[in-house]
Amino acid sequence: MQTPSNHAPNILAQAMAACPLVAILRGLPVADAPDIGAAVFIAGFRIIEVPLNSPSPYRSIGLIAGQHPSALVGAGTVLSVQEVEQVRAAGGNLIISPNFNAQVVRAAVDAGMVCMPGVMTATEAFAALDAGAHALKIFPAEMATPAVIKALRAVLPRSTLLLPVGGITPLNMAAYRTAGADGFGIGSALYKPHQCAAITAINATQFIAAYDRIALTMGKKHGK
Repeated sequence: MQTPSNHAPNILAQAMAACPLVAILRGLPVADAPDIGAAVFIAGFRIIEVPLNSPSPYRSIGLIAGQHPSALVGAGTVLSVQEVEQVRAAGGNLIISPNFNAQVVRAAVDAGMVCMPGVMTATEAFAALDAGAHALKIFPAEMATPAVIKALRAVLPRSTLLLPVGGITPLNMAAYRTAGADGFGIGSALYKPHQCAAITAINATQFIAAYDRIALTMGKKHGK
């Protein structure tokens, strides 16, 4: 397995300790980026993703990263090495993909960025870890039941961070967390294009409250 020669694992560990939920702001207009970024950050999110199939995503990433330097901010739906370079140039330090592409993972790791590729099977998961991935996005979670998470957890290194993404709601997080998920990516249940900051803030607060209830039940509140 590749050993990263940067501080990305520590940056990710700090962000996950503060709040292990990823805010996925798909379709975010640039004009709304400062307010929506502030809404999720103030609610407690410390990992923020702007998918590249959003309008002018690099500008939004730069605005949010500049506004919240203590957060882990970057891009989702990253499919090429060129896009990794563009995210870095925009000021992002996070690369998330729906798939596993070894070249993308290695480019992100070499650039000192946190990398979270999407995987579904054990074969993909081990290949991504061998390429240097810092965490694994289990995607789409609609196809990966908590039983799948439990099975992957049984064979992967215990230090592997698993974050189901796709269809996650405050109501289904508990089953995934009990099965071994370390965190979650939250998309349309948190933010939809052109949604106002006030509604986004309410959704963000509800997700964090739901996660905290689960974590307290399991004996570990986020940020502790």
